[in-house]
Parts: sequence; structure tokens; C-alpha cells
Amino acid sequence: MSFELKIFEDARLRADYLEWLTEQQWLDNQIHFGQLWDYYQNPFRVSCAGSGDEDTGNGRIQAQETGLPPRITGRVYASTDEAGFGRKLPDIRRKEVVIENDIAWRIGAMVDFLFGKGVSFVSRAAEATRGQEIEQILKAVFEANGGAGFFQDLAVLGSVYGFADCLVRPGERLLSRLIRDPRPAVRSTSLDISAFHAIREHAETIALELIEAPRALPILEESDYRKVRYYVQHFQQPCNAIEQSDPLLVRRIAGRTGRQERKVITVTEILGPAAWQRYENGQLVQQAAHPLGFVPVVHIQNLAQPYAYEGISDVEQLVPLQDELNTRLSDRASRITMQAFKMYLAKGLDGFSDKTISPGRLWFTDNPDATIEAFGGDTASPSENLHIAEIREAMDKISGVTPVVAGVLKNKLGNLTSGVALKMTFMGMMSKTARKQLTYGQGLKSIAKMVLTILDRAGVYATAPEERDIDVQFANPLDDEE
Repeated sequence: MSFELKIFEDARLRADYLEWLTEQQWLDNQIHFGQLWDYYQNPFRVSCAGSGDEDTGNGRIQAQETGLPPRITGRVYASTDEAGFGRKLPDIRRKEVVIENDIAWRIGAMVDFLFGKGVSFVSRAAEATRGQEIEQILKAVFEANGGAGFFQDLAVLGSVYGFADCLVRPGERLLSRLIRDPRPAVRSTSLDISAFHAIREHAETIALELIEAPRALPILEESDYRKVRYYVQHFQQPCNAIEQSDPLLVRRIAGRTGRQERKVITVTEILGPAAWQRYENGQLVQQAAHPLGFVPVVHIQNLAQPYAYEGISDVEQLVPLQDELNTRLSDRASRITMQAFKMYLAKGLDGFSDKTISPGRLWFTDNPDATIEAFGGDTASPSENLHIAEIREAMDKISGVTPVVAGVLKNKLGNLTSGVALKMTFMGMMSKTARKQLTYGQGLKSIAKMVLTILDRAGVYATAPEERDIDVQFANPLDDEE
């Protein structure tokens, strides 16, 4: 890919570094973050034909199965992307495979505790009327971008990847006003209904675009990892078109009934404080000056991690325990399969294989040495069950999410007489939620401030810097009355 970077007028922005980001770092991100998403969602893929596992499998391989040892799966996988076509090992057949996704419901519970009851924005403006207007404008922006769904998507991306980035894009109407460099809007102490309605319409054109981690390639300050100099996105975008190719070549490769594929283009977007560019399949297709003068991206860490751009992922720390849990569940399933049915060893009985085994059946013989011995049958394995229980408890400790949060009691509550006592049971979950409220709350404040700054510079709604200070209030997930 050939980058044309003259518009940025920055000698420190080098084309060779951008090539390394989009060609090498992007691939590493796809593998790392893709595995985290696969362990959270656990999608299945259809196994390749001729796998030889028809007697124990249904042709669908779940992503978490790639973390099982080869002695169970009979295959070796390099990543979760290879779930459908792992390398077959000779002389090892696929055993009973049990996958219990113990990660997804924990992430869902964390999201419910953080944003399940909504979030509200409270303006710090000195004038009550101004504060109400600002709050209504911010509410309109977030409602236009999905409302509660936006906050839940934000929490899911942060929990899975460890961070979430939000790109604040002004709409075309606002961009045209920003490019014309209008005079700042006159601050008015009172607005009529029609004027405020027009302001809300402009605000609703602002797009809050959540950037998933695999496509994010931020260029940070070398001396300060907290400052973003440029923000680069690199991703593959499906198009509403069919890939054009030679029909004869398609028939030769895929057969007479070769299927057509949807067209996909590779997009690279470079966003800087003074300019931006968009490349498609390595070709520059758009570029322009950036009227805002800053990179409109808000970075939110899931849980703060020192000296790192990425935060702490809730999924990554559970992956080893999830693999161990699936391994032990699969081992137990294989043992039960081999021992679930009793077998009989008969000595001194002629034609025993033709006899029916059923209650009330009488067998007789003239051989005094004849015997019938039963063996097999599922037997108790306390150590195995204890080990599985300890794995689940370890996942409870690491995630802070216990089965009680999901409504699975199993006599673990005891005699609770008040909401305070119930909160004691949820102490781990509540403490983690409080930590997340700090990081996500700070990020939402930055988004709100950026929105108000854009409206001010576009001459739509004037605000003083101190009026852009916002408090984010999270609802209490556990009310004392409940």
C-alpha cells in the first residue's frame, strides 16, 4: 500500500510505519482480539468434509473446542478461526466433547449491573435553564445513536476487548458549517421551541461510532501513551455488490455450479487533528482538511491498566479456566459414556448371548460352577466433581460474578433479612461495577464534552468551557428496597 501523506504536513507521520501497522500489527490484532470475541460468543463452524468424526460429532465445531487438548478432539488448532479445519492427528479419535460457555453469562451480568438501569447526564451549568437545555441535547444525541443499546454495546466491547473507542463524527450539515468557519453562536438565555428544535436536529446528526478493537490502530505519543496523535482504522467492508470474476475460471475452480461471492473491500482511514484520509484497496479515494483541530476519538478502558493503551479484559483472564472446565466436563462425559451401561460376564451358561436381560427373568443351568458377574455402570467420582466445582469457584473469584447474580441460588444465600445483607452477597460484583463506573463514566463525560464543543464551533449552540462539564450518574443496580 502506498500512502500519500502530504496533507497532514507532519514529518513524524511515516508511510513505512503505517504499512507496518496495516500489514503486521493488524493481523496480530485480528488473532488476539478475534480469539477473545470467539471465547465470549462461542460461535460454531461446520467441520470440513471427510473429518472421520461422524460417530461422535454433529459436524459443528464450537470455537471453545479449539482450547481442548488433542487427546479429546483428535485435532490440533492454531486459533479459534481454525475450528472447522484443524489438523487431524493419526490414531486419535474424537472423544465426547462438552462445551459449557461459562464466560458469556458473566459478561451479560456485568453489563446488566453497569447499564441495566440506564444512565443520566447532569449538567454543571450555573443556570438551571441552560443545564436543562444541555441535558436535553445530550439525551437527543445518545438516543439518536441507539440509546440503551449504545451503552450496552459499549460495555460488551469493553468487557471483551479490554477497551472501547468512540469516534464522534459530525453530520454533513455540521461539517459544512464547520468548514465555513462560522462566527460563534450568540449565547442566548432563552430559546423558543422552534429554535431549540432546530438545535436538537443538528445534534442528532452527530454519529457516535463504536470502534471494535481488531480494527483500531492508534498512533500514540512516544513519550505519553495516553495521548493519541493519529487514529487509524483498518478493516474489511462488505459491499452491496457481487465480486466480478471470469465465469470460466469460476467454473473450473468451483465446478459447474460455482457460487458467486459478495464483494469485499479493504478500508484504511487515517484521522488526524488537521486532516483525514480514506483508502480503499490501497488507493486514496478521499481526503480533506479536518475542521475540528483535534482527533475526535474517546478512549475508554474497561478496567484501568497502568502504562498500557488497552485496559483489562474480563474475557482474557477467564480463558485458561474456561479451557480447564471444558476439558474436565469432556473427560467426565467420556467416562460416563464408557461406564453408563452395565455389562455382564457369564461363565458356564450355554447360549447366554441369546437370553433376554430384564426384570423378573429366571435363568437356570445344571452347571454348579456357572456364574454371572456384572461390571461397568456409572460410579461416583467425588474428586472429579470437586475439581469441577473448584474451577467454577475460581472463575467466580476472578470475574467477581457468582451464579447468585444470575438467579442460581443453590442454598448459597443463607438467611438474609435485608437489602444490605443481600449486597454483602454481591460485594465482589458491586466493587467491580464501581470501578467500571469510574472508567466508563469518565469516557461518557469526554463524549458529552466533545459533542458540546462541536455544536459550539459550528455555531449551533454556544457554550462556555465550564458549561461543558457533565456529571454521569449510574442507577443503583441493587436498591435497598429490592
